[in-house]
Amino acid sequence: MMENKKKPNPIDIHVGSRIRLRRTMLGMSQEKLGESLGITFQQIQKYEKGTNRVGASRLQNISSILNVPVSFFFEDAPGEQADAQAGFAEASSSNYVVDFLSSSEGLQLNRAFVKIGDPKVRRKLVDLVKALAAEAELE
Repeated sequence: MMENKKKPNPIDIHVGSRIRLRRTMLGMSQEKLGESLGITFQQIQKYEKGTNRVGASRLQNISSILNVPVSFFFEDAPGEQADAQAGFAEASSSNYVVDFLSSSEGLQLNRAFVKIGDPKVRRKLVDLVKALAAEAELE
């Protein structure tokens, strides 16, 4: 890395990681997102790494394509917590979600779960997983 290169801004890194998180949740490739925006997948990679900053209008387009509000990309952003205690709890819980959705099983589970249209079936599935987790804790 060249000496005169600046390190990416933590907010740009965070926004990029949230773009990647949402894109992978939807099972969308970098190529497909780039195509929808009229840019290359390499540009998407740079956004996701935080190497390149995402402009406001481009972020608006991305939020529309990925079907989330623009605020989604700033949730749990560094330095945004008002209360330090709550902030740490929030950060660790959101990291847990990111880690889960970055895993193969987490992605498969999420993709299958969002295809379930019936809210009662979803609820029963959540209850089943909670019961299994409680059982595992007892072992």
